[in-house]
Amino acid sequence: MGKRKRKSEAKEQDVNGISKKRATDFVPVGEDSTTTTDAIIVQIVTGSYERALHGIMATIFSPATSEDSFAIPNVSFADTFLFNAHSSAIRCLAISPPSTSKNPSQPAKVILASGGTDERINLYHISASPPAPNKHLVKPTLTANTVNENPRNRELGSLLHHSSSISSLYFPSRSKLLSAAEDNTIAVVRTRDWTVLSTIKAPIPKALGRPSGDTAPPGGTPAGVNDFAVHPSMKLMVSVGKGEKCMRLWNLVTGKKAGVLNFGRDILQGVGEGRWGSGEGRKVEWDSTGEEFAVAFERGVVIFGMDSKPKRRIVPQPLTKVHQMRYIKSSLAGEDSTDILALSTEDGRVIVYPTADDSEPRLGDQDPEGLVSECHPLGQLSGRAVGLSGRVKDFELLNLPSKESSHSKVLVVAGSSDGLIRLWTITTEDLNKKPRCTNTSTNENTEQASEEESGKLRKTKENAAPALEIGKLIGTYETGNRITCLKAFVMSEADVDNEAGKDRESSDEDGSN
Repeated sequence: MGKRKRKSEAKEQDVNGISKKRATDFVPVGEDSTTTTDAIIVQIVTGSYERALHGIMATIFSPATSEDSFAIPNVSFADTFLFNAHSSAIRCLAISPPSTSKNPSQPAKVILASGGTDERINLYHISASPPAPNKHLVKPTLTANTVNENPRNRELGSLLHHSSSISSLYFPSRSKLLSAAEDNTIAVVRTRDWTVLSTIKAPIPKALGRPSGDTAPPGGTPAGVNDFAVHPSMKLMVSVGKGEKCMRLWNLVTGKKAGVLNFGRDILQGVGEGRWGSGEGRKVEWDSTGEEFAVAFERGVVIFGMDSKPKRRIVPQPLTKVHQMRYIKSSLAGEDSTDILALSTEDGRVIVYPTADDSEPRLGDQDPEGLVSECHPLGQLSGRAVGLSGRVKDFELLNLPSKESSHSKVLVVAGSSDGLIRLWTITTEDLNKKPRCTNTSTNENTEQASEEESGKLRKTKENAAPALEIGKLIGTYETGNRITCLKAFVMSEADVDNEAGKDRESSDEDGSN
């Protein structure tokens, strides 16, 4: 009976025709070879305040002809999974490198880890290839969104080795998972049997300027690891924590502390950390070569070299909070270019900055207080200038190779607190442009700095020129939840043969029942 029922449903769809097409116009890969040959499929995973773990599959169709290489590609979206993964808000996500197996019957998979304020780390297996098209299986939905579930996705379990909210997760390799929490610990977990191999304990900072004794509430002293970053050599790690005006270096070979670098007064003043600011690092990120790393504060970023000395600083204009930062690899930006830093802000922008030291000084590089030189933006995405002002909580940078031209594109997947996922493309030509100075003249900067007090080297909106708009918006998707974290990766080609065999086996089982 079940088999005849599916046939009748298929006949009804054939009779109704294309008029029953959903709003997203999703076309499964392999269903129409004329339109999906050059399609690139991106798996996007988001976490939210509403505890929802949401998986979206975005299919990017390249232009039909080489003459349309500058045209905006068509993008369709489909939900792959959506459920409440935690009992409270989800704070961070991590995706491992794909598995490598010589057996073709075992498709590649990645491990997805999610951490929330409920002290849990949930683990999932996510397929690295999209599901093959199945015309006989229609997923019911109450919304206009297309649902395309992958039967290879499954849950692995949970880890409970932390005693406080999870703040950061990272897979340095497929065999190891690093997790940080507000209990001032960084744990190293082996993915083979999910055993905690080592626990790095950061010292609890002393309470400065806060009530002590009977007047201090339980847990009133700020503590916890905000973020950490592993060097590409896998031997060194940098971490920043709450209530500390410093960053800590860790030797991953021995698991012990390698050093502590305090943030000086000039560094904090250069990024807008005033007298009443916390002065703590919020985010930290290494570049792809391991020659420099960036530490993000509330309203600015400082770039350090391998000698742990500050090289450059970034202060977005107009002033706004910094939520996330990522390095664009030099291989994506171009052959002759270096790594470029992109950061997301409170006012809905993704700003791109070059971090390399230039031999020729530019206008506005010299500060009267002797601070490190300031980076000037290459351009920005979104923002209030184009009517998009929702804060960008997290974003991901992916490579989109082009077969028809030698210039590749960088895909920016940004998630905002208003529940929107926006996809932008940036060409290598945009990344190789010269930085645009945000100051009007040197005399205005000198007069302004002389009038302001020490530690208030903030440029006003009148003296700040808007950054150049770069990139193209190719797609927008509404999740319905306030996004807190986001991860994405480019999926491999679908294994149609294996999926077809599994579908035949499942249909035979249903028919026998």
